[in-house]
Amino acid sequence: MAAIYWLIAFVVLLGIEAATMALTTVWFAGGALVAFVLALFGINIQVQLAAFVIVSFILLFFTRPFALKYVNQNTVKTNSESLIGKYAKVTVEINNTEGKGAAVLNGQEWTARALEDGRIYPAGTMVEVKEIRGVKLIVSKKQEES
Repeated sequence: MAAIYWLIAFVVLLGIEAATMALTTVWFAGGALVAFVLALFGINIQVQLAAFVIVSFILLFFTRPFALKYVNQNTVKTNSESLIGKYAKVTVEINNTEGKGAAVLNGQEWTARALEDGRIYPAGTMVEVKEIRGVKLIVSKKQEES
């Protein structure tokens, strides 16, 4: 009878994964499948539950990072992630020591700071966005193309 419950759990977890495509329940479906096989061999329920938990978490922790890396390659970056690597034009001199600086990126003016503390970028300089901290662009000098 336990085998039927594990099979139902397996199907339901796969169904949820197919509906969401979020890479969350597929790992537990793997654990349910192992528990189902153990139930078919008549292994007691405590071992089945332990196998379910252990296999699920092993799959979750060791294979999920690789799956996310390769499965979600075509995911479009949104919000601030999409700005990393783009170029902005300095509108107010960027000077970390004086705590000032601004740059225009995609038609919007942002507060900007230099990635390297000692660097000063005068107005009109093209800079590359390296990261975003809060609402500030962290920039460095645009590399000249060869």
